Amino acid sequence: MLLVLTYVERDRAMANRTSASSDASGAADTPETREEMASKLVDRFALWSGVAGLIPVPVVDVVAVGGLQIQMLRRISQIYDVAFSENRGKALIASIAGSMIPATSGLGAASMLKTVPVLGTIAGGFVMPALSAGATYAIGKAFIQHFATGGTLLDFNPPDYREFIRKQRDMWDSRKNRNKSEAGATTNP
Repeated sequence: MLLVLTYVERDRAMANRTSASSDASGAADTPETREEMASKLVDRFALWSGVAGLIPVPVVDVVAVGGLQIQMLRRISQIYDVAFSENRGKALIASIAGSMIPATSGLGAASMLKTVPVLGTIAGGFVMPALSAGATYAIGKAFIQHFATGGTLLDFNPPDYREFIRKQRDMWDSRKNRNKSEAGATTNP
């Protein structure tokens, strides 16, 4: 977990330098640039959430993923110049996660699976990273869409994004499956 937090801090410092340089050049003012920056940010946080899903301690992994999602939301709101309130961000992440019941109940179940010695830890180690990364990716994309259309944290309504989140989760799954098949194709000449 310390390793994940170290990389998140390094990533935060890099983003602060990036946002300061883009503010000076005015490049972050275009919608395309903001969306590109935010999408790269979501990809990075989805990856880090997958890494956090590898934490072998039940519940700690879920807390780490939640912390990464809050940090991601804060950073996306900075890109879109939306005021961020940590309490409101936590409430929104919890409510949007609630609208993704199959994925979030899977997160909890995968985390608790790690309590079973050996086999549970191994199975949880395979399932939890994929679920964590997919949920983080879907949540990030939903907030990008919301902020890009002029929304704020105060007017975000998770039920309005259920279908969008489902599509983003499906897109993440197909992307993951495509990467697996490409990896298999390169190893099998």
